Amino acid sequence: MTRNKILAYAIGPIGAAIMGFITLPIITWFYSVEDIGRISMLQVVASFSVLLFCLGLDQAYVREYHEHNVKPKLFKTVLLPGLILSIVIFGAIFIIDSQLISKWLYDVPSTYLTIISILCFILSLISRFLSLILRMDERALAYSMSQLLPKILFLASILSTLWLGLTADIYNLVTAHTLSITAIFVIFAWNTRKDWLRAFNYKIDLKELNKLLVFGLPLVIGGLASWGLKVMDKLFLRSMSTFAELGVYSVAVSIAGAAAIFAGIFNTIWAPMVYKWVNEGVNLDKIDEISEHLLAAIYFIVILSGMFSWILTYFLPKEYAAIEYLITACLLGPLFYTLSETTGVGIAIVRKTSLSMVASIVAMFTNALGNYLLVPTYGASGAAISTAISFWGFYIIRTELSIFVWRKIPRIKTYFIITLLLIASIISSIPTLGKSPIIIWLVLLIVGIYIFRRNILSVSFIRNIKQAT
Repeated sequence: MTRNKILAYAIGPIGAAIMGFITLPIITWFYSVEDIGRISMLQVVASFSVLLFCLGLDQAYVREYHEHNVKPKLFKTVLLPGLILSIVIFGAIFIIDSQLISKWLYDVPSTYLTIISILCFILSLISRFLSLILRMDERALAYSMSQLLPKILFLASILSTLWLGLTADIYNLVTAHTLSITAIFVIFAWNTRKDWLRAFNYKIDLKELNKLLVFGLPLVIGGLASWGLKVMDKLFLRSMSTFAELGVYSVAVSIAGAAAIFAGIFNTIWAPMVYKWVNEGVNLDKIDEISEHLLAAIYFIVILSGMFSWILTYFLPKEYAAIEYLITACLLGPLFYTLSETTGVGIAIVRKTSLSMVASIVAMFTNALGNYLLVPTYGASGAAISTAISFWGFYIIRTELSIFVWRKIPRIKTYFIITLLLIASIISSIPTLGKSPIIIWLVLLIVGIYIFRRNILSVSFIRNIKQAT
Protein backbone atom coordinates (compact mmCIF):
# COMPACT_ATOMS: atom_id res chain seq x y z
CA MET A 1 0.00 0.00 0.00
CA THR A 2 1.51 3.30 -1.14
CA ARG A 3 1.85 6.46 0.88
CA ASN A 4 -0.65 8.27 -1.37
CA LYS A 5 -3.22 5.54 -0.82
CA ILE A 6 -2.78 5.73 2.96
CA LEU A 7 -3.22 9.50 2.78
CA ALA A 8 -6.33 9.01 0.65
CA TYR A 9 -7.76 6.73 3.32
CA ALA A 10 -6.97 9.43 5.87
CA ILE A 11 -8.98 12.14 4.09
CA GLY A 12 -12.29 10.62 5.16
CA PRO A 13 -11.64 10.22 8.91
CA ILE A 14 -9.76 13.52 9.15
CA GLY A 15 -12.42 15.41 7.23
CA ALA A 16 -15.20 13.73 9.20
CA ALA A 17 -13.43 14.63 12.45
CA ILE A 18 -13.13 18.28 11.40
CA MET A 19 -16.82 18.35 10.50
CA GLY A 20 -17.56 16.70 13.84
CA PHE A 21 -15.68 19.42 15.71
CA ILE A 22 -17.71 22.02 13.81
CA THR A 23 -21.06 20.25 14.27
CA LEU A 24 -20.73 19.17 17.89
CA PRO A 25 -20.66 22.65 19.50
CA ILE A 26 -23.65 23.67 17.36
CA ILE A 27 -25.66 20.69 18.55
CA THR A 28 -24.76 21.19 22.19
CA TRP A 29 -25.72 24.88 22.11
CA PHE A 30 -29.07 24.50 20.29
CA TYR A 31 -30.34 21.03 21.23
CA SER A 32 -31.13 19.89 24.75
CA VAL A 33 -28.71 17.56 26.50
CA GLU A 34 -31.60 15.07 26.79
CA ASP A 35 -32.09 14.98 23.00
CA ILE A 36 -28.38 14.37 22.53
CA GLY A 37 -28.74 11.44 24.91
CA ARG A 38 -31.66 10.17 22.82
CA ILE A 39 -29.79 10.38 19.51
CA SER A 40 -26.96 8.39 21.07
CA MET A 41 -29.45 5.55 21.63
CA LEU A 42 -30.26 5.55 17.90
CA GLN A 43 -26.56 5.17 17.14
CA VAL A 44 -26.22 2.37 19.70
CA VAL A 45 -29.08 0.33 18.24
CA ALA A 46 -27.96 1.04 14.66
CA SER A 47 -24.54 -0.42 15.42
CA PHE A 48 -26.23 -3.40 17.09
CA SER A 49 -28.48 -4.12 14.11
CA VAL A 50 -25.56 -3.95 11.67
CA LEU A 51 -23.53 -6.31 13.81
CA LEU A 52 -26.38 -8.76 14.35
CA PHE A 53 -27.71 -8.92 10.80
CA CYS A 54 -24.30 -9.05 9.15
CA LEU A 55 -24.18 -12.60 10.57
CA GLY A 56 -20.40 -12.31 10.59
CA LEU A 57 -20.45 -12.49 6.79
CA ASP A 58 -18.83 -9.06 6.46
CA GLN A 59 -15.73 -10.45 8.15
CA ALA A 60 -15.95 -13.58 6.02
CA TYR A 61 -15.98 -11.37 2.91
CA VAL A 62 -12.80 -9.60 4.03
CA ARG A 63 -11.11 -12.90 4.88
CA GLU A 64 -11.97 -14.67 1.59
CA TYR A 65 -11.75 -11.73 -0.78
CA HIS A 66 -8.20 -12.24 -2.04
CA GLU A 67 -8.70 -15.99 -2.45
CA HIS A 68 -12.10 -15.90 -4.21
CA ASN A 69 -12.22 -15.95 -8.00
CA VAL A 70 -15.73 -14.52 -8.51
CA LYS A 71 -16.02 -11.52 -6.21
CA PRO A 72 -19.53 -10.31 -7.24
CA LYS A 73 -20.87 -13.76 -6.40
CA LEU A 74 -19.13 -13.62 -3.03
CA PHE A 75 -20.68 -10.22 -2.39
CA LYS A 76 -24.21 -11.42 -3.12
CA THR A 77 -23.69 -14.47 -0.93
CA VAL A 78 -22.69 -12.40 2.11
CA LEU A 79 -25.25 -9.59 1.68
CA LEU A 80 -28.63 -11.23 1.05
CA PRO A 81 -29.09 -13.48 4.12
CA GLY A 82 -28.77 -10.68 6.67
CA LEU A 83 -30.67 -8.15 4.56
CA ILE A 84 -33.69 -10.44 4.19
CA LEU A 85 -33.62 -11.34 7.89
CA SER A 86 -33.48 -7.69 8.97
CA ILE A 87 -36.42 -6.67 6.77
CA VAL A 88 -38.54 -9.54 8.12
CA ILE A 89 -37.77 -8.82 11.78
CA PHE A 90 -38.15 -5.03 11.65
CA GLY A 91 -41.30 -5.44 9.60
CA ALA A 92 -42.76 -7.78 12.22
CA ILE A 93 -41.91 -5.33 15.04
CA PHE A 94 -43.61 -2.49 13.17
CA ILE A 95 -46.74 -4.56 12.56
CA ILE A 96 -46.98 -5.51 16.23
CA ASP A 97 -46.56 -1.91 17.46
CA SER A 98 -45.75 0.95 15.09
CA GLN A 99 -44.45 3.07 17.99
CA LEU A 100 -42.53 0.44 19.90
CA ILE A 101 -39.04 1.33 18.66
CA SER A 102 -39.62 5.05 19.20
CA LYS A 103 -40.90 4.56 22.74
CA TRP A 104 -37.98 2.32 23.69
CA LEU A 105 -35.23 4.42 22.10
CA TYR A 106 -36.41 7.96 22.77
CA ASP A 107 -39.18 7.59 25.35
CA VAL A 108 -41.36 9.36 22.76
CA PRO A 109 -44.33 7.51 21.15
CA SER A 110 -44.11 8.25 17.40
CA THR A 111 -44.79 6.19 14.28
CA TYR A 112 -42.68 8.63 12.25
CA LEU A 113 -39.62 8.19 14.47
CA THR A 114 -40.06 4.42 14.31
CA ILE A 115 -40.18 4.41 10.49
CA ILE A 116 -37.10 6.56 9.94
CA SER A 117 -35.22 4.67 12.65
CA ILE A 118 -35.90 1.37 10.84
CA LEU A 119 -34.81 3.00 7.57
CA CYS A 120 -31.60 4.08 9.30
CA PHE A 121 -30.93 0.52 10.52
CA ILE A 122 -31.47 -1.18 7.14
CA LEU A 123 -29.49 1.37 5.09
CA SER A 124 -26.64 1.15 7.59
CA LEU A 125 -26.54 -2.61 7.07
CA ILE A 126 -26.40 -2.37 3.27
CA SER A 127 -23.82 0.41 3.42
CA ARG A 128 -21.59 -1.76 5.59
CA PHE A 129 -21.30 -4.37 2.82
CA LEU A 130 -20.99 -1.82 0.01
CA SER A 131 -18.15 -0.12 1.87
CA LEU A 132 -16.24 -3.41 1.92
CA ILE A 133 -16.05 -3.39 -1.88
CA LEU A 134 -14.27 -0.03 -1.86
CA ARG A 135 -12.11 -1.06 1.06
CA MET A 136 -10.96 -4.36 -0.43
CA ASP A 137 -10.45 -2.86 -3.90
CA GLU A 138 -8.28 -0.21 -2.19
CA ARG A 139 -10.35 2.59 -3.76
CA ALA A 140 -9.24 4.81 -0.95
CA LEU A 141 -10.44 8.23 -2.11
CA ALA A 142 -13.96 7.00 -2.88
CA TYR A 143 -14.08 5.29 0.50
CA SER A 144 -12.96 8.47 2.25
CA MET A 145 -15.41 10.75 0.47
CA SER A 146 -18.23 8.40 1.41
CA GLN A 147 -17.36 9.08 5.04
CA LEU A 148 -16.97 12.84 4.66
CA LEU A 149 -19.96 13.89 2.55
CA PRO A 150 -22.65 12.55 4.94
CA LYS A 151 -21.08 14.62 7.74
CA ILE A 152 -21.42 17.70 5.57
CA LEU A 153 -25.07 16.85 4.85
CA PHE A 154 -25.77 16.31 8.55
CA LEU A 155 -24.36 19.75 9.36
CA ALA A 156 -26.35 21.29 6.50
CA SER A 157 -29.54 19.70 7.84
CA ILE A 158 -28.91 21.07 11.33
CA LEU A 159 -28.13 24.56 10.02
CA SER A 160 -31.23 24.49 7.82
CA THR A 161 -33.36 23.66 10.85
CA LEU A 162 -31.94 26.63 12.75
CA TRP A 163 -32.11 28.99 9.76
CA LEU A 164 -35.76 28.14 9.04
CA GLY A 165 -36.62 28.65 12.70
CA LEU A 166 -37.88 25.10 13.16
CA THR A 167 -38.01 23.56 16.60
CA ALA A 168 -34.69 21.99 17.53
CA ASP A 169 -36.04 18.71 18.88
CA ILE A 170 -35.53 14.96 18.64
CA TYR A 171 -37.61 14.76 15.44
CA ASN A 172 -35.28 17.06 13.52
CA LEU A 173 -32.18 15.49 15.05
CA VAL A 174 -33.16 11.92 14.10
CA THR A 175 -34.23 13.09 10.63
CA ALA A 176 -30.88 14.77 10.04
CA HIS A 177 -29.03 11.66 11.18
CA THR A 178 -31.10 9.40 8.91
CA LEU A 179 -30.50 11.72 5.97
CA SER A 180 -26.75 11.37 6.53
CA ILE A 181 -27.08 7.57 6.60
CA THR A 182 -29.11 7.72 3.38
CA ALA A 183 -26.35 9.79 1.81
CA ILE A 184 -23.81 7.13 2.78
CA PHE A 185 -25.94 4.47 1.11
CA VAL A 186 -26.43 6.46 -2.11
CA ILE A 187 -22.75 7.31 -2.41
CA PHE A 188 -21.61 3.75 -1.72
CA ALA A 189 -24.20 2.35 -4.14
CA TRP A 190 -23.07 4.68 -6.93
CA ASN A 191 -19.35 4.06 -6.42
CA THR A 192 -19.81 0.27 -6.39
CA ARG A 193 -22.56 0.00 -9.01
CA LYS A 194 -20.48 -2.09 -11.41
CA ASP A 195 -19.77 -4.63 -8.68
CA TRP A 196 -23.24 -5.14 -7.20
CA LEU A 197 -24.99 -5.02 -10.58
CA ARG A 198 -22.81 -7.92 -11.75
CA ALA A 199 -23.86 -9.83 -8.63
CA PHE A 200 -27.38 -10.24 -10.11
CA ASN A 201 -25.88 -12.66 -12.67
CA TYR A 202 -24.99 -15.23 -10.01
CA LYS A 203 -26.93 -17.53 -7.75
CA ILE A 204 -26.05 -18.10 -4.13
CA ASP A 205 -24.10 -21.31 -3.59
CA LEU A 206 -25.52 -22.79 -0.40
CA LYS A 207 -22.42 -24.88 0.16
CA GLU A 208 -20.24 -21.79 -0.07
CA LEU A 209 -22.66 -19.86 2.17
CA ASN A 210 -22.42 -22.60 4.78
CA LYS A 211 -18.62 -22.34 4.72
CA LEU A 212 -18.80 -18.57 5.16
CA LEU A 213 -21.29 -18.90 8.02
CA VAL A 214 -19.00 -21.38 9.79
CA PHE A 215 -16.35 -18.68 9.72
CA GLY A 216 -18.66 -15.74 10.42
CA LEU A 217 -21.26 -16.87 12.97
CA PRO A 218 -18.78 -17.33 15.83
CA LEU A 219 -17.72 -13.75 15.14
CA VAL A 220 -21.33 -12.63 15.68
CA ILE A 221 -21.26 -13.91 19.24
CA GLY A 222 -17.91 -12.33 19.84
CA GLY A 223 -19.04 -9.23 17.97
CA LEU A 224 -22.17 -8.88 20.09
CA ALA A 225 -20.00 -9.18 23.16
CA SER A 226 -17.68 -6.56 21.68
CA TRP A 227 -20.70 -4.35 20.94
CA GLY A 228 -21.89 -4.83 24.50
CA LEU A 229 -18.44 -3.87 25.71
CA LYS A 230 -18.52 -0.65 23.69
CA VAL A 231 -22.08 0.44 24.53
CA MET A 232 -22.61 -1.06 27.98
CA ASP A 233 -21.83 2.33 29.50
CA LYS A 234 -24.62 4.05 27.55
CA LEU A 235 -27.12 1.29 28.30
CA PHE A 236 -26.45 1.54 32.04
CA LEU A 237 -26.63 5.33 31.96
CA ARG A 238 -29.94 5.02 30.08
CA SER A 239 -31.41 2.62 32.66
CA MET A 240 -29.76 3.76 35.91
CA SER A 241 -29.25 7.47 35.32
CA THR A 242 -30.83 10.23 33.21
CA PHE A 243 -30.90 11.29 29.56
CA ALA A 244 -28.97 14.40 30.65
CA GLU A 245 -26.12 12.32 32.11
CA LEU A 246 -26.21 10.13 29.01
CA GLY A 247 -26.05 13.23 26.81
CA VAL A 248 -22.94 14.58 28.56
CA TYR A 249 -21.24 11.21 28.35
CA SER A 250 -22.19 10.76 24.69
CA VAL A 251 -20.62 14.11 23.78
CA ALA A 252 -17.44 13.10 25.63
CA VAL A 253 -17.33 9.82 23.70
CA SER A 254 -17.92 11.67 20.42
CA ILE A 255 -15.06 14.06 21.10
CA ALA A 256 -12.82 11.15 22.04
CA GLY A 257 -13.74 9.40 18.82
CA ALA A 258 -12.83 12.47 16.79
CA ALA A 259 -9.52 12.83 18.63
CA ALA A 260 -8.69 9.20 17.81
CA ILE A 261 -9.22 9.59 14.07
CA PHE A 262 -6.00 7.85 13.20
CA ALA A 263 -7.42 4.74 14.88
CA GLY A 264 -10.16 4.61 12.24
CA ILE A 265 -7.60 5.02 9.46
CA PHE A 266 -5.46 2.24 10.89
CA ASN A 267 -8.39 -0.15 11.40
CA THR A 268 -9.50 0.41 7.81
CA ILE A 269 -6.22 -0.62 6.22
CA TRP A 270 -4.79 -3.05 8.78
CA ALA A 271 -6.73 -6.34 8.44
CA PRO A 272 -6.84 -6.42 4.60
CA MET A 273 -3.13 -5.56 4.52
CA VAL A 274 -2.15 -8.38 6.89
CA TYR A 275 -4.34 -10.92 5.05
CA LYS A 276 -2.60 -9.86 1.85
CA TRP A 277 0.81 -10.38 3.49
CA VAL A 278 -0.22 -13.87 4.57
CA ASN A 279 -1.47 -14.71 1.09
CA GLU A 280 1.80 -13.47 -0.45
CA GLY A 281 4.06 -15.13 2.13
CA VAL A 282 5.55 -11.86 3.40
CA ASN A 283 7.70 -11.86 6.55
CA LEU A 284 5.29 -10.98 9.38
CA ASP A 285 7.92 -9.71 11.85
CA LYS A 286 7.13 -6.23 10.58
CA ILE A 287 3.86 -6.43 12.56
CA ASP A 288 5.85 -6.02 15.79
CA GLU A 289 7.55 -2.89 14.45
CA ILE A 290 4.24 -1.30 13.44
CA SER A 291 2.72 -2.23 16.81
CA GLU A 292 5.59 -0.45 18.59
CA HIS A 293 5.03 2.77 16.63
CA LEU A 294 1.30 2.54 17.21
CA LEU A 295 1.86 2.18 20.96
CA ALA A 296 4.02 5.31 20.97
CA ALA A 297 1.37 7.27 19.06
CA ILE A 298 -1.37 6.15 21.46
CA TYR A 299 0.75 7.03 24.48
CA PHE A 300 1.31 10.63 23.45
CA ILE A 301 -2.30 11.12 22.30
CA VAL A 302 -3.53 10.14 25.77
CA ILE A 303 -0.88 12.25 27.53
CA LEU A 304 -1.69 15.38 25.52
CA SER A 305 -5.40 14.79 26.05
CA GLY A 306 -4.89 14.67 29.80
CA MET A 307 -2.81 17.83 29.79
CA PHE A 308 -5.12 19.97 27.67
CA SER A 309 -8.63 18.62 28.30
CA TRP A 310 -9.52 21.84 30.16
CA ILE A 311 -9.65 23.66 26.83
CA LEU A 312 -12.92 21.90 25.96
CA THR A 313 -14.84 23.86 28.61
CA TYR A 314 -14.44 27.05 26.53
CA PHE A 315 -16.32 25.60 23.54
CA LEU A 316 -19.27 23.87 25.22
CA PRO A 317 -22.20 25.03 27.38
CA LYS A 318 -21.75 24.88 31.13
CA GLU A 319 -23.92 21.74 31.27
CA TYR A 320 -20.98 19.87 29.71
CA ALA A 321 -18.27 20.99 32.14
CA ALA A 322 -17.73 17.40 33.35
CA ILE A 323 -16.36 16.43 29.92
CA GLU A 324 -12.99 17.87 30.99
CA TYR A 325 -12.63 14.93 33.39
CA LEU A 326 -14.19 12.27 31.14
CA ILE A 327 -12.39 12.76 27.85
CA THR A 328 -9.11 10.97 28.60
CA ALA A 329 -10.76 7.85 30.01
CA CYS A 330 -13.12 7.83 27.01
CA LEU A 331 -10.12 7.86 24.68
CA LEU A 332 -8.72 4.59 26.04
CA GLY A 333 -11.47 2.37 24.64
CA PRO A 334 -11.00 3.05 20.90
CA LEU A 335 -7.22 3.35 21.27
CA PHE A 336 -6.76 0.09 23.19
CA TYR A 337 -9.05 -1.63 20.70
CA THR A 338 -6.94 -0.37 17.80
CA LEU A 339 -3.77 -1.55 19.52
CA SER A 340 -5.32 -4.99 19.95
CA GLU A 341 -5.84 -5.17 16.19
CA THR A 342 -2.07 -5.48 15.72
CA THR A 343 -1.57 -8.21 18.33
CA GLY A 344 -4.88 -10.07 17.98
CA VAL A 345 -4.93 -10.45 14.22
CA GLY A 346 -3.47 -13.95 14.51
CA ILE A 347 -6.84 -15.31 15.67
CA ALA A 348 -8.42 -14.49 12.30
CA ILE A 349 -5.35 -15.54 10.30
CA VAL A 350 -5.48 -19.10 11.64
CA ARG A 351 -9.31 -19.02 11.39
CA LYS A 352 -9.82 -19.72 15.11
CA THR A 353 -12.66 -17.21 15.13
CA SER A 354 -14.47 -18.94 17.98
CA LEU A 355 -11.70 -17.58 20.24
CA SER A 356 -12.57 -14.02 19.24
CA MET A 357 -15.59 -14.10 21.47
CA VAL A 358 -13.62 -14.99 24.62
CA ALA A 359 -11.91 -11.62 25.08
CA SER A 360 -15.07 -9.73 24.22
CA ILE A 361 -17.30 -11.76 26.54
CA VAL A 362 -14.95 -11.46 29.51
CA ALA A 363 -14.51 -7.73 28.94
CA MET A 364 -18.25 -7.23 28.43
CA PHE A 365 -19.12 -8.85 31.76
CA THR A 366 -16.36 -6.86 33.42
CA ASN A 367 -17.84 -3.70 31.98
CA ALA A 368 -21.36 -4.68 33.06
CA LEU A 369 -20.19 -5.29 36.62
CA GLY A 370 -18.19 -2.07 36.67
CA ASN A 371 -21.08 0.01 35.37
CA TYR A 372 -23.50 -1.62 37.79
CA LEU A 373 -21.25 -0.71 40.71
CA LEU A 374 -20.07 2.72 39.60
CA VAL A 375 -22.82 4.39 37.52
CA PRO A 376 -25.39 4.82 40.36
CA THR A 377 -22.83 6.73 42.43
CA TYR A 378 -20.50 8.37 39.93
CA GLY A 379 -22.70 8.65 36.83
CA ALA A 380 -20.78 9.39 33.64
CA SER A 381 -17.40 9.23 35.43
CA GLY A 382 -18.21 5.72 36.64
CA ALA A 383 -19.16 4.65 33.12
CA ALA A 384 -15.92 6.06 31.69
CA ILE A 385 -13.77 4.33 34.33
CA SER A 386 -15.53 0.99 33.91
CA THR A 387 -15.20 1.06 30.11
CA ALA A 388 -11.52 1.99 30.25
CA ILE A 389 -10.76 -0.91 32.62
CA SER A 390 -12.71 -3.30 30.41
CA PHE A 391 -10.80 -2.38 27.25
CA TRP A 392 -7.53 -2.71 29.13
CA GLY A 393 -8.48 -6.29 30.00
CA PHE A 394 -9.78 -6.87 26.46
CA TYR A 395 -6.41 -5.97 24.97
CA ILE A 396 -4.49 -8.31 27.26
CA ILE A 397 -6.80 -11.30 26.76
CA ARG A 398 -6.96 -10.86 22.99
CA THR A 399 -3.19 -10.59 22.77
CA GLU A 400 -2.58 -13.70 24.85
CA LEU A 401 -5.07 -15.75 22.82
CA SER A 402 -3.43 -14.66 19.57
CA ILE A 403 -0.03 -15.69 20.91
CA PHE A 404 -1.46 -19.06 21.94
CA VAL A 405 -2.77 -19.93 18.46
CA TRP A 406 -0.35 -18.05 16.20
CA ARG A 407 3.07 -16.60 17.08
CA LYS A 408 4.94 -15.17 20.05
CA ILE A 409 5.18 -11.39 20.20
CA PRO A 410 6.90 -8.98 22.64
CA ARG A 411 4.28 -7.57 24.99
CA ILE A 412 5.59 -6.87 28.53
CA LYS A 413 6.53 -3.29 27.68
CA THR A 414 3.11 -2.71 26.15
CA TYR A 415 1.32 -4.09 29.22
CA PHE A 416 3.30 -1.73 31.44
CA ILE A 417 2.56 1.30 29.26
CA ILE A 418 -1.19 0.73 28.94
CA THR A 419 -1.46 0.13 32.70
CA LEU A 420 0.22 3.49 33.36
CA LEU A 421 -2.23 5.20 31.03
CA LEU A 422 -5.19 3.46 32.66
CA ILE A 423 -4.23 4.47 36.21
CA ALA A 424 -3.57 8.08 35.21
CA SER A 425 -6.86 8.31 33.31
CA ILE A 426 -8.85 6.95 36.27
CA ILE A 427 -7.28 9.53 38.58
CA SER A 428 -8.04 12.32 36.08
CA SER A 429 -11.70 11.29 35.79
CA ILE A 430 -12.35 12.19 39.45
CA PRO A 431 -13.62 15.83 39.45
CA THR A 432 -12.87 16.40 43.15
CA LEU A 433 -9.13 16.30 42.42
CA GLY A 434 -9.41 19.45 40.33
CA LYS A 435 -6.35 20.32 38.21
CA SER A 436 -3.86 18.32 40.29
CA PRO A 437 -3.67 15.33 37.86
CA ILE A 438 -1.87 17.54 35.35
CA ILE A 439 1.33 16.93 37.36
CA ILE A 440 0.93 13.21 36.68
CA TRP A 441 0.57 13.88 32.95
CA LEU A 442 3.70 16.05 32.91
CA VAL A 443 5.71 13.30 34.60
CA LEU A 444 4.36 10.70 32.17
CA LEU A 445 5.23 12.97 29.24
CA ILE A 446 8.88 13.04 30.36
CA VAL A 447 8.86 9.28 30.96
CA GLY A 448 7.34 8.70 27.51
CA ILE A 449 9.96 10.81 25.75
CA TYR A 450 12.63 8.59 27.31
CA ILE A 451 10.86 5.26 26.69
CA PHE A 452 9.96 6.07 23.08
CA ARG A 453 13.07 8.07 22.21
CA ARG A 454 13.89 5.70 19.34
CA ASN A 455 10.41 6.08 17.89
CA ILE A 456 10.58 9.86 18.19
CA LEU A 457 13.97 9.99 16.46
CA SER A 458 12.93 7.55 13.73
CA VAL A 459 10.94 8.37 10.61
CA SER A 460 7.23 9.10 10.81
CA PHE A 461 4.61 6.47 11.59
CA ILE A 462 3.07 6.63 8.12
CA ARG A 463 6.47 6.19 6.47
CA ASN A 464 7.12 3.10 8.62
CA ILE A 465 3.87 1.57 7.43
CA LYS A 466 4.76 2.42 3.87
CA GLN A 467 8.18 0.75 4.18
CA ALA A 468 6.64 -2.26 5.90
CA THR A 469 4.18 -2.76 3.08
